Amino acid sequence: MSFSAEVRDELARCEPKCEYCDLATLAALVRVCGTLSFAGPGRYRLQIATETGAVARTMIGLTHKILKLKTEFTVRKSVLHKVRNYLIALPDQPDLGKALVLLGILDRHGALVRGVPHHVVARDCCRLAYIRGALIAGGFVADPKGDFHLEIAVQGEEFARGLAGLIGELGINARVNPRRASFAVYIKSADDIKKLLTLAGATRCVAEIEEARAVKSVKNEVNRRVNAELANQTRSAGAAQRQMELIGELEHLGLREGLPQALEDFCLLREANPDLSLRDLGQLADPPLSKSALYHRVLRLEKMVEGARGR
Repeated sequence: MSFSAEVRDELARCEPKCEYCDLATLAALVRVCGTLSFAGPGRYRLQIATETGAVARTMIGLTHKILKLKTEFTVRKSVLHKVRNYLIALPDQPDLGKALVLLGILDRHGALVRGVPHHVVARDCCRLAYIRGALIAGGFVADPKGDFHLEIAVQGEEFARGLAGLIGELGINARVNPRRASFAVYIKSADDIKKLLTLAGATRCVAEIEEARAVKSVKNEVNRRVNAELANQTRSAGAAQRQMELIGELEHLGLREGLPQALEDFCLLREANPDLSLRDLGQLADPPLSKSALYHRVLRLEKMVEGARGR
C-alpha cells in the first residue's frame, strides 16, 4: 500500500465531530471525484470512479446513511495495471436532485456550484471534515522517505482556490497550480503537511512522517560531517604540498643550511610525512607542538624565501 493510500484509509476511519460533518465529508468526495450527468429537466446521474477502497467504502456508507439513496456498485480489474477500479453510481431517482443541492453540487435553481458551498462548511469542524473528504477523494501524499509533498487534484479554478482558502484558515500555506485539465492544491512544507494531517485525523501517518524526518536529519548530519572532513583533508593535502614546495625552494635558494633548529626540525618532519595535516604533524614532534606553533614556523620560512627573492 502506498503512503497516500495509508493516509486515505486512516482519514476514512475518522469519526465525525458533529451531526453535519459526515455531510461535509460526502460533499467533498462527490465534488472532487464525482461526475454528474444530466438526463433531462430535473433528472441526473452521479458517478464516482476510484481505485481507492477507502473512497468507495466511505462514499457508499455515507450515501446510505445521510441521503438514503439507491447506489449501484461495480468492481472492475485493469488487466494492464492489475488494480481494481471501483465505480459507484447514483442513478436517476426522485430525491437525487434535492441531495445534490444539499451537498452543494447544485444551487436551488439547478445550476452548478463552482466554489466551495458555504452552507456545508459553516462550522469549524465541518470545514475540517470537508478538507478530509477532499483528501480522501483526491489527495496525494508523497512517501516521507523522499521529498515532502501533499496535493489534492480538483476540477475548476474557483473550487481549487476555495479549497486552498479553507486550508489557509487553518494557518497552513496551500497554493494552487494549474495542470492540463485540472488544478492542484498543494503544500510543500513538511511542518504544514504534518499540521494538516494531524488536524484532519491522520495521526498514525504523521508519526511515520516524524520518523522519516528524524532519519533524514541523521543522514544529512552524517553527510555534512563527511563532506566537511573530505574538504578538510583536501585543504590539508594542498597545504602540505605547498609546504613541500616551500622547502624545495629554500634548498634552491641556499637557505636550508643554517636554518634555526626549530625551522629545520619542521622541514625534517614535513619531508618525512608529506601527507599529514599540521595538527597531526605536531603530534609527531618531540615535544608535541600545536598546529598554531607549526603554522608560525611555516610563516617564518615564507618570509625568508620572500626576503631572498627580493634581494
